[in-house]
Amino acid sequence: MGYTLCVLGCGTMGIAVLSGVIESLQPTTFHAAKWESHTPGTLTPTGPPDASAPARFIACVSREDSAARLRSTFAALGPRGAAVEVHAAQNLQAVQNADVVLLCCKPQLAHTILGEPGLKEALDGKLLISILAGVTMAQINAWVLPSTKVIRAMPNTPCKIREGMTVVSTLPLSPTADLDRAIILKIFSSIGRCRFLDEKHFDACTALSGSGPAFACIFLEAMADGGVMMGLPRAEALELAAQTLQGAARMVLQGGAHPAQIKDAVTTPGGCTIAGLLAMEDGRVRSTIARAIQIATERASELGQPAKK
Repeated sequence: MGYTLCVLGCGTMGIAVLSGVIESLQPTTFHAAKWESHTPGTLTPTGPPDASAPARFIACVSREDSAARLRSTFAALGPRGAAVEVHAAQNLQAVQNADVVLLCCKPQLAHTILGEPGLKEALDGKLLISILAGVTMAQINAWVLPSTKVIRAMPNTPCKIREGMTVVSTLPLSPTADLDRAIILKIFSSIGRCRFLDEKHFDACTALSGSGPAFACIFLEAMADGGVMMGLPRAEALELAAQTLQGAARMVLQGGAHPAQIKDAVTTPGGCTIAGLLAMEDGRVRSTIARAIQIATERASELGQPAKK
């Protein structure tokens, strides 16, 4: 039972997704750091393997030196990781042996990779999941046979520690739609949260959850810097800031609280919180962050498009 999952262009995101899926199949290998031990995270699927669970993994890269590094990376994940088949410049053979293909290359390389001789035929009838920012389903459908089931997904890098956020395009009606949905959910729910949305929202999702960790880390680093400025040791300032952001986020996700409710609950009249909030408003923090999402969304829409001359 189980299917073969192939990752084409197994770079940073491909490694993150594949590592997360492998970790989810090895419940005894995932250990959170001590100060995060209370975090529930994503539950590991249990029970015997089924048709919606991957049983074989193939990772493809363009160069042999990259393949060697990948083998070392996956070997550190235990027996399942060591069993990942890593190939250099063998995309066609890998796709021929796969049931589900995860396209993780750079957006500008998608046409070249999918245009390799024989690859279109190798994808016949298979599920092709693209995580490429800016490359639309219409573009991909034009590069493959009509029988290839094309889906877009947008995971983010925290999926490597199984705290990711993935948005998946809605599935078209087909005889295998239920199985395809189960496969997609098993892949992406095992590495975090998964949400189905229409493709028209993907550029905004790329900016918000894809680029979001970088934006959040700017804010996190700034909080820690403020603590250091006021005399806290660097390590402790960073821990306090990180745990504070994680706690606030979990109050929203698990408790269903609105961010404004949390803010108001800790903002007492004449206190230090309102003083700090007013300083942030003076710096236009809200509009700057919102504008960052806007600009990143606009840039995401350009990534997979032909270069303007």
